[in-house]
Amino acid sequence: MSKDTTSEHLRAELKNLADTLEEVLSTSTDKSKSELDKLRSKARAALEESRQRLGESGERIAQTTREAAGRADEYVRENPWHGVGIGAAVGVVLGVLLTRR
Repeated sequence: MSKDTTSEHLRAELKNLADTLEEVLSTSTDKSKSELDKLRSKARAALEESRQRLGESGERIAQTTREAAGRADEYVRENPWHGVGIGAAVGVVLGVLLTRR
């Protein structure tokens, strides 16, 4: 799953949760106890589902980050002079940016 797709899923999940909670809050004054219990159950289920999906997304992001760091480490070990050159270039760019302030 791509980063954009994950972000879209997270946004959709949070919107669904917000909509459900808004429904509970906005209609709680004109509902009977049984209707309120149904709304609370729906809100609780939406919250639990969101927590689970957000947890899974966080794990996927962490796994992707670990894999990228592993590939970068492997590349630098195989090509140490490229790594030194990249590090030096980043240092020069940061130095120029910091001295301009």
